[in-house]
Amino acid sequence: MDDAAQQEPSPPLAGMRVIELSSFVASPLGGMTLAQLGADVIRIDQVGGGPDIGRWPLAPSGHSLYWAGLNKGKRSVTVDLRSPEGRRIVARLVAGSGEDGGIVLTNAAPRGGLAYDDLRAARPDLIHLRLLGHRDGRNAVDYTVNAELGFPYLTGPESHDGPVNHVLPVWDVACGLYLATGLLAAERHRARTGEGRRIEVALYDVALATAGNLGYLAEAQLCDTPRPRLGNHLFGDFGRDFATADGEPVMVVVLTGRHWRDLLAATGLGEVAAALERAFGADFGRAADRYRHREALGGVMAPWFASRTRAEIERDLGDASVLVARYGDLAGLTRDDAAALRSSPLMDVLDQPGAGRHLAPGPPLVFDGRQVPPRPAPVLGEHTGEVLRELLSLSPGEVDDLRARGVAGEPAGPAPEAGRTAAEAGRAGGR
Repeated sequence: MDDAAQQEPSPPLAGMRVIELSSFVASPLGGMTLAQLGADVIRIDQVGGGPDIGRWPLAPSGHSLYWAGLNKGKRSVTVDLRSPEGRRIVARLVAGSGEDGGIVLTNAAPRGGLAYDDLRAARPDLIHLRLLGHRDGRNAVDYTVNAELGFPYLTGPESHDGPVNHVLPVWDVACGLYLATGLLAAERHRARTGEGRRIEVALYDVALATAGNLGYLAEAQLCDTPRPRLGNHLFGDFGRDFATADGEPVMVVVLTGRHWRDLLAATGLGEVAAALERAFGADFGRAADRYRHREALGGVMAPWFASRTRAEIERDLGDASVLVARYGDLAGLTRDDAAALRSSPLMDVLDQPGAGRHLAPGPPLVFDGRQVPPRPAPVLGEHTGEVLRELLSLSPGEVDDLRARGVAGEPAGPAPEAGRTAAEAGRAGGR
């Protein structure tokens, strides 16, 4: 085999350069998705850090694990975005970022010199992606969007009357992936035509579109009975949590006729289920009937699960197609299942400056069977001098002058996020 055949394949987005002006979740996640696929993503922050630099959760050192987790593999530049000189530097970085550059990803409000029209005047083939809260410019975050759409009234115990929020910023995550997808679509268009694109996506629109795509909106319009709050039951089929003999509850999900038959065979409850079918005039081979009679079915199955430990349940259902999983927690995942976590091809040990060594994920996309390992997030402002010299051809002396005047780069001393108290980090806020 020759040397060329033995070389590692280049990352899919090698050569692409993105200037990111962002904070919180969706926009940084979009940039990190591109960085993990090989793009040179240069994150621009205000000198001293943006509103998410100290966002919880924190490492014992006080460094933000949230910020580090969403900025893996990027380069970090800090600039005084409040000053005209600082904004001119960013505009020059956009214009001078090479043939595969001229790409901006941002959720920041337009500033003088950094608005789309300003940047396009210097870079006609500009690709500019901007994240909004609402399409009309009103602010929104994941938690307010989720409340607006009514999902907190579908979450929580059946008997609960008020809203119940959930902890995962799912609309931010979906929006971040839409941002990456939209950017790649625009870049492909530019590669074919030479034309740039201006793209805007609203967080509320992503959530509304997802609710529509999953049938929630059509159901609310066409059905007389609103969808009920179900607790831990699965909507539309049989699925629920069961207590076990050793206090380790499991979630059991049936989605097909085969799943149902296998569950009955494993539990030995086929005759009982058949008797219930006759009593109710139901056919439990149908998902709708399993859902309608979920309480009765769960009631006859609960003793079988309650008399067995989780290990026994997994053993008895091991050869069945029915879906079963224990309820875990993040502490248990990293402590009790540490060996399994370490053996996952997705995970690798990351030495994150300021936070320490820990297991972290690489990109979930696997190209040609090769898992790309995670790369650490930068220290705030770490690459300011490097990027200004590389893209703007500034001399070391010019870079030092900008740093001394507070225009670009962090002042000498500890990283700004180090040593912040929990209260200070919490006040930094943001999604």
